Amino acid sequence: MDVHLALVQRDIAVQNCKVNLHCHCLTVDSGGKVKVARLAEFMRAMLADYAIPKAKLTAARARDMQYNSSGAVARLHQEAMNLFTHLKNTGEGGEMLLYLLSERFLKMPQVLCKMDLKTDTAMHYHGADGVYARTNADGVIKLYWGESKIYGNVTEAIRDCLSSLSPFLTEPDNEDAGRERDLMLLSDKADLNDEALTAAFRKYFDKTSPKSNRVQYCGVALVGFDAAFYPNEDTNVLADDVASAAKAVLNEWAAKIEKRILEEKLEKFEIEFLCVPLPSAPAFREAFLKTLFPL
Repeated sequence: MDVHLALVQRDIAVQNCKVNLHCHCLTVDSGGKVKVARLAEFMRAMLADYAIPKAKLTAARARDMQYNSSGAVARLHQEAMNLFTHLKNTGEGGEMLLYLLSERFLKMPQVLCKMDLKTDTAMHYHGADGVYARTNADGVIKLYWGESKIYGNVTEAIRDCLSSLSPFLTEPDNEDAGRERDLMLLSDKADLNDEALTAAFRKYFDKTSPKSNRVQYCGVALVGFDAAFYPNEDTNVLADDVASAAKAVLNEWAAKIEKRILEEKLEKFEIEFLCVPLPSAPAFREAFLKTLFPL
């Protein structure tokens, strides 16, 4: 992933809340250009990892190993591609970035595969954009509800991302909560690619188990937005210049995040916040769709 996204800064504390802010920019090649299409192609290669349950992928890899083939995994990759929408305003590119940075950068595994629950590729799954988890030293499961927004405007992206995330964290813990369906799925479909570990994990979401009281709700948010410091067709730029320009406005972005966190009353919740400034949010969305559906 480092070929396509460069870490600018990580673990930036945001005032008056429990937010860790991280910033990645697109990498700059030796010619002073960024390659959004290459990022989209990398994301396409990861579709099966994101959209197919881990246990199903492992079984396919074992079958291919047994028969010295690649057919089983190739079929799952095609199956994954068929789950994505052709809609031009799709947010699934942002969801993929959220998945990649959560698993590879934050080292938080996706614990519920939701793309294969879709019944219509023309619609998005209703629920969080991802469900991720880690444990603390006391054995408490920290469940990270994920939301992503890719907008042209940074303020609007932050606003809508945290507005969408808020119900999963703040609603009272009862059967009417917006997260309840996802919790039910976790108790039945959590997938850690290890049968014994998965069975133990599911007990945390079984309301009849005392372990259900040892779950802490947290958030992981990703926003992508237009940034003017990237080169255009007529200009070149150095990677250090992009990083310096991003660092120069990080405090401004952090202030916007703080303001919205307080408005949504999320200051008591731990949130990993991923900022990915882009040359153009619409161009990123278009590149992602084009690499999935080239015709």
